[in-house]
Amino acid sequence: MRRLLLVAALAAVSVPVALAKGAFPEVIALPDGWRPEGIAIGNGSTFYVGSIPTGAIFRGDVRTGEGAPYIDGAAGRAAVGIEFNRGRLYVAGGSTGKGFVYDARTKALLAEYQLAPPNSGATFINDVDVTHLGSFWTDSNRAVLYRVAPGSTTVQTIPLTGEFQLVPGFNLNGIDGPNGGRFLISVQTATGTLFRIDGRSGDSRKIDVGATTFTNGDGLLLAGRTLYVVQNQLNRIAVVRLSHNLTKGKVLRFLTDPDLDVPTTLARHGKRLYAVNARFSTPPSPTTTYNVVLVKQ
Repeated sequence: MRRLLLVAALAAVSVPVALAKGAFPEVIALPDGWRPEGIAIGNGSTFYVGSIPTGAIFRGDVRTGEGAPYIDGAAGRAAVGIEFNRGRLYVAGGSTGKGFVYDARTKALLAEYQLAPPNSGATFINDVDVTHLGSFWTDSNRAVLYRVAPGSTTVQTIPLTGEFQLVPGFNLNGIDGPNGGRFLISVQTATGTLFRIDGRSGDSRKIDVGATTFTNGDGLLLAGRTLYVVQNQLNRIAVVRLSHNLTKGKVLRFLTDPDLDVPTTLARHGKRLYAVNARFSTPPSPTTTYNVVLVKQ
């Protein structure tokens, strides 16, 4: 869906200052032309943002707003959703059909999983969640999850059963869940529906939130039983309180911020929420500006 363009010049660009002064700036600049999608918080106040077309990774500091490209992009790579877990960065590879795992300290590529056939138009690896049962990857064009168990390099394709139905457009997008991995939560972008998915069997169940649908649902963040749902084109984030068994939810409020510009994913540092602006409604160019926003709550 998104063409992979290698923009090697980005790797040499640094972004030494934020767009706002002081500790924990409200807006943090990314390199011009970066085309971000995923964000993850690492150790301390470090954050990481991927570049969709190149697979490059930017590293910055939410406390100072400083940062620079960190992991170089390469032909055949992409970076959509990303997650930091125990010193590793897990990166969803979009239409490459791949998942990538990097050592966040050394920048070494530790693993490259071919989750699905590449560049076929029939797959888009969109996001990843790491649990005790392994890493789980969504495919926005197929009714499956992919799982790689801890210590394994074997990819398990888990067909989705139950209430999930594949529809035209983007399907499963963001994914998150309790760390045990028994159940995962994902949002179907095209319908705005939340699903609870059994991480072993693939059985899916709609999460009952009454008449609410999460139109343009994208990245998810689960903190305890509070679920944050990014609604990209609507420039808002839904805050949902889930039941203990994750089958019901109550919408508490919607977060908005004048600095949001088609946010796609978010990450949490303490009580602070950070969203990355993908700006999908703005034609990308080498001079298009992008940023990370501290979302007002």
